[in-house]
Amino acid sequence: MPLLSRKIKQQEPSQKQAEQKSKSPASTFKGPEKTAIEKLIALAQKKHAEDAVVDLFKALAQYAFSLRASDIHLEPWEEHAKVRLRIDGILHDDFEIPIDIHIQLMARLKILTAMRTDEHHAPQDGRFKFDAGEESVDVRASVIPTTLGEKAVLRLLSSQSHKLTLEQLGLSEGDLARVWRAIKKPWGMILATGPTGSGKTTTIYAILEILNKREVNISTIEDPVEFEIDGVNQSQVDRVAKLTFATGLRSLLRQDPDVLMVGEIRDQETAKIAVNAAMTGHTLLSTLHTNDSATTIPRLIDMGVETFLVASTLNVAIAQRLVRRVCPDCMSSKTLSKKEAEKILYPTALATLFGKNASIQVAEAKGCAKCKETGYRGRVGLYEVLENTEAIQKLIINRASSSDIKDAARAEGMTTIETDAARKITAQETTLDEFIRVMQE
Repeated sequence: MPLLSRKIKQQEPSQKQAEQKSKSPASTFKGPEKTAIEKLIALAQKKHAEDAVVDLFKALAQYAFSLRASDIHLEPWEEHAKVRLRIDGILHDDFEIPIDIHIQLMARLKILTAMRTDEHHAPQDGRFKFDAGEESVDVRASVIPTTLGEKAVLRLLSSQSHKLTLEQLGLSEGDLARVWRAIKKPWGMILATGPTGSGKTTTIYAILEILNKREVNISTIEDPVEFEIDGVNQSQVDRVAKLTFATGLRSLLRQDPDVLMVGEIRDQETAKIAVNAAMTGHTLLSTLHTNDSATTIPRLIDMGVETFLVASTLNVAIAQRLVRRVCPDCMSSKTLSKKEAEKILYPTALATLFGKNASIQVAEAKGCAKCKETGYRGRVGLYEVLENTEAIQKLIINRASSSDIKDAARAEGMTTIETDAARKITAQETTLDEFIRVMQE
């Protein structure tokens, strides 16, 4: 048995026990209250309180982090500007600020990120860090000119958010087993698929943490590097230096790698190099934009990868979506009848959710202070894990359609995203409204 596979197998039982006992990493940092931000906005309007803009910027970042926001949007309007926070995937209007204060906040951002303060007509990018209690939060900032002024989006990257285990992401027992079998193989591709914002990178990072052992060499090429992992050699795409996913991956193959991670397979050249790397004894992790796991296969073939190479190198394709968890402090349950659901669900989802039942108990989001009156707090993944078995390999070689591949995988026990959603709805982890928002809108 190869060394890498043996080491992972030995550590799997103890890791599973740790996962079962552990809880999702969460920050205990308490940021400033909303009223404190409003006072700073009022103070910043006074001419003699110039330092208040510096304090306001810091307070906004800490306030957003304390609410678990992933992004801060600073948007100019005609007569004022808006501060909006993306929490659990949804944008919320939080503050309205005078346009002159917005301009000063943009200047402060540019100073922190070493952007050009005299440039107002070209997009700029930068990074900075701020402290939130004992934690350091990395921020990736993007500034772009609009017709009403400059708009900024700040992506908050907490060091805790990439330390989730596979179980904490929401994978079921059967899906976990399929992913573990793929991880233990000494070579081949593990692909996470789904739309933008579906948590693909988080899943890949969780797998990287499992593979990250001192006896192996792990290298990545990412755009951008979202989190730094101790012991992993991470490189960032740089188009000015002609370092793309394809050129970076080709160079990494000369670095004696055991495990490779490519941020995204988005073109023919990257796809072919990735498949060749997986075929020559490397474990390759990457992401792909497809609607479900079965579509991953024709997508790779459309990129020019030979069918026999896809069949022999793909270990597993993990399709996913993210839905909001119901807030445990204010949730309630209600009875939903099949007749009521017929008006809002398409037939396959209806059959998956109800089966032979005339009604089911589902969660209802209410809203409280702890969840910012939304009824939701945190997110959980919906997964569909396609394992490349012998039966699937034969279908790939025969250029079967994605629907035929999906049917064959389901016959072998694959859980679809709809089935996983039904499980989480009936377990009252999420709501039917969330499923509709993510899957049917």
